[in-house]
Amino acid sequence: MVAEQSDKTDGIGPYVALAALVLLPLLLLAIFQSHPEPEQGQVEATEQPLMMPDLPASAEDTVLTSELAADDAQARNAAVPVDPAALSPISPFAFRGDSADRTRARDCLALAAMAEAGSGDADQRAVMQVVLNRTRHPAFANTVCGVVFEGSQRPTGCQFTFTCDGSLARRYSDGAWRSARARAEEALGGYVHQAVGTATHYHADYVYPYWSPSLDKVAVVGPHIFLRWKGTWGTQRGFSARYAGGEPDPLALRSRAQAVERPADLLPQLVDEGVAIRTITADGASDSSGAKPSPSTSARPGSPDPGVHFVLVSGGDSPQALVDRARALCPGNRYCQVYGWSSASDMPGELPLPFAARSTLRFSYLPARQGRDPIVYFDCRLFPDPTIGTCLPQARP
Repeated sequence: MVAEQSDKTDGIGPYVALAALVLLPLLLLAIFQSHPEPEQGQVEATEQPLMMPDLPASAEDTVLTSELAADDAQARNAAVPVDPAALSPISPFAFRGDSADRTRARDCLALAAMAEAGSGDADQRAVMQVVLNRTRHPAFANTVCGVVFEGSQRPTGCQFTFTCDGSLARRYSDGAWRSARARAEEALGGYVHQAVGTATHYHADYVYPYWSPSLDKVAVVGPHIFLRWKGTWGTQRGFSARYAGGEPDPLALRSRAQAVERPADLLPQLVDEGVAIRTITADGASDSSGAKPSPSTSARPGSPDPGVHFVLVSGGDSPQALVDRARALCPGNRYCQVYGWSSASDMPGELPLPFAARSTLRFSYLPARQGRDPIVYFDCRLFPDPTIGTCLPQARP
């Protein structure tokens, strides 16, 4: 009986720790306010090419804007069932190009997979399949890198979110690159991820683009919904474009995309330069301007006095790099905490964190202070086996 009681007590320990982690900022912010401290195979066309119709979700459209708020978008997306009959098979991608084309195509494919899908195997393969499907479709660019960076030269027209939301500044670990490049080589070599078939579009489940109901929903992989065009254009017959190499330089595409001046409210900047998306200070004020704090004497970004910072994270981020960035947001001895989510729509506007925000929390950092070690938590579904910190326990209401 004693052993049973002990097991039950041990079982609730992580939840007590998480509750303390969530409620602690309010208490400590109040204290510090009173006692401040110092500072894919090419499909051959067997018939005459089809005439291009006026397609929804063309290469001129983007998934950066949603017709609905995040919660409403998720509900609307969930209400639309996957249509198994619309899942059409696609033939292997036949690579035609020289060694330079191969390297560029591989790296563009790997980058898109890491930036858009995190580190999951199925997630990355699904994104790669969409990229290769587009490469073979006459509605899109006819190179892998051209597809990945399509629209990134325009202020609001990027086809893949990461090419215009600040994510191009991210750095990925050597291990992440090795895994993604290996999957990219397999895809260029003929591997087909038939789970998404002829899908040419996808979007996160919290986004509802205006064109979504015009397409067939063929699969859900992780947080992403995959879709194909209706009718012939969504079947293999529609993939009549020929891939012939000629890959553009991805470094030049990246530089051009980063040089484009974009609307300030397009998407909040990510944590890559040590900038918080939202900061809640001791008086409870919430600053969502995304403005970069004044640099500290060590030339790293400073932290408002005292504050809890909300940042965006991705499964492609290195856990150690996230901790380093969080540390840059929390220099000195002032009270400070960093919370991370993979979607800006999950960030709350106040403390304590509501249940919905705790349920989607991906990262939490409380810096070392007064002899105590840093407290670091990761959502291990997004960051499997992190080399630093521990796994977040499941949130409870």
